[in-house]
Amino acid sequence: MKKNLTIVCILVILFLLEKTSFPQQQEVEPVKLKMISETLYEVLGGRGARGGVYIGDNGIMVIDAKMDQKSVNETIEEIKKISANPVKYLVNTHSDGDHIKGNQFYPQTVTFISHENCRNEVIHPGRDGSPSEWSNPELAPFMPSITFSDKMDIYLGSGKVELWYFGVAHTTGDAVVYIPEEKTAFLGDLFFINRPQLIHSYKGGNSYEYIKTLTKMLEKLDAEKFCSGHSDIVDRQTVKAHIDEMKEYYERVKSLVEKNKTLEETRNEFKENESRLVETIYNEIKSSE
Repeated sequence: MKKNLTIVCILVILFLLEKTSFPQQQEVEPVKLKMISETLYEVLGGRGARGGVYIGDNGIMVIDAKMDQKSVNETIEEIKKISANPVKYLVNTHSDGDHIKGNQFYPQTVTFISHENCRNEVIHPGRDGSPSEWSNPELAPFMPSITFSDKMDIYLGSGKVELWYFGVAHTTGDAVVYIPEEKTAFLGDLFFINRPQLIHSYKGGNSYEYIKTLTKMLEKLDAEKFCSGHSDIVDRQTVKAHIDEMKEYYERVKSLVEKNKTLEETRNEFKENESRLVETIYNEIKSSE
């Protein structure tokens, strides 16, 4: 009896050790739509970046696609709760997987749209050089089939959505989706808050050009609200402050390069979570010498 009790105790201890040694996978919040206006919503939750939904008179546009089938299905079900109109268009703001991977789980009746550089970057190898999953011919129907270069207008009945390209930034193919009647712009990964800006240099992104691109965006658009993939909605002043912050990063790294500091010495002048952005800026400055 004592032997059996000892075995049970050992098994319980091993079970508890296993539970504490291997943390549980973080639970994903279900997708929900957060109202901006009667025709415009943010898409929150699920796996993947924040996106948007615009309800037109005769159809719906989705902005960015989440990452998996469950999240896409939840998005579609949430849309059905607010409109019987079909999803006609899905705009990918850029080529990162958390914005575009979910394309493949939408019906093939949906038209996928992006900037022309984004389409090229969809099949770009990963940061580690691994091939893109989009090289698979079966995914071809879910790649952007309509692209634009500078600006494109899409009408869903009386409502208009403007797609803008302001230049190289986070990648070379970042589109800004602007809804004039709402004075609201969706920026994808052109804006981060509470963490350093992410620049994908392996996709041609550039921190110096990023500053010029966001400045140009504010000059061209009279937007008052800015939605992005990983941040709450912000106003113009917050975007301006973000641009100023990027300028400060650039000038500070530049001054260290001019003092012949190594990359490691330069990194040490910044916080640990700033290391990736600092390295990007450092390499840009060194390569331009």
